[in-house]
Amino acid sequence: MKKRLMLILIVLILGVSLVVTGCSNQSEQLTKVKLSEVTHSIFYAPQYVALSKGFFKEEGLDIELSNGQGADKVMTAVLSGHADIGFAGPEASVYVYNQGKEDNSVVFAQLTNGDGTFLMGRNPDPNFQWSDLKGKTVIGGRKGGMPAIVLQYVLSKQGLTVGKDVYIDTTMQFAAMPGAFIGGQGDYVIIFEPTASSLEKEGKAYIVASLGKESGEVPYTAYFAKKSFIEKNPELIQKFTNAIYKGQRWVATHSPEEIAMAIKLQFPEEDDAILVSAVKRYQEQNTWKTDPILQEKDFYLLQQIIQDAGELNKIAPYEKVVTRDFGQKAIDTIK
Repeated sequence: MKKRLMLILIVLILGVSLVVTGCSNQSEQLTKVKLSEVTHSIFYAPQYVALSKGFFKEEGLDIELSNGQGADKVMTAVLSGHADIGFAGPEASVYVYNQGKEDNSVVFAQLTNGDGTFLMGRNPDPNFQWSDLKGKTVIGGRKGGMPAIVLQYVLSKQGLTVGKDVYIDTTMQFAAMPGAFIGGQGDYVIIFEPTASSLEKEGKAYIVASLGKESGEVPYTAYFAKKSFIEKNPELIQKFTNAIYKGQRWVATHSPEEIAMAIKLQFPEEDDAILVSAVKRYQEQNTWKTDPILQEKDFYLLQQIIQDAGELNKIAPYEKVVTRDFGQKAIDTIK
């Protein structure tokens, strides 16, 4: 009897050892990639789906995700080597190229198809008109950043002149904006989900308009890395792009409820109803691209918008700041 028990114990120990060894080997086979995102938002659902559904692991990648809290900080992390890949507005790469940096950042994949912010006021306003902003101040994020630039673009489309009809407060980073607005600063503010819905639920601010609906298609957020990093690690960049493309395809074919469930781990404290409604908002306004290629015409449209906002004095060439090779290969190989 004792021998039998001893044999069972040995088998169990060996089994556990094999499992641990197997996990260890699997972990060792994954390549760690340090990814810095501009902020943490449901706006980036395809990326979080790629994480939760194991698409990065399928490609042999272990993603170490960090919140850069601003495109400028994300770019600094990439250029300094503290992050392998940055995720922010493509405008950051345009600025770096125009500064003459030899090892500039290159955009290799696009995720979002338009603006993901919502204009919020202090009171519910179902009859809101953009003309209501005359004489008002909108907290719009960092000067030169995509939120402020697209806000100015939308206001211009609505016949409003910034600095004359409307004032945009560009004195703070995006993370500080909700607190500043709640504290009494500004008349309106632009906010990403799920923060926008959370503030609305708490009765602290109310969505009155969607910047995404008003702006139309704009290459708002994309992935980039230093030119030298891409040249040294083309396989890694391809695997990363493949995973993002898988996430884009999955989101395009699933319901808001399914998407909300898939990204829940990224927003554990958010109410399920808020997650679903936020995903639905983004899905209805064609927020997410269905492929990772940043098209040439969209790149130049973006620069025109930035130039019109007074933040750009030189147009950067597409072939120097963007590569479509990885996105195209992902489309050709993943069916």
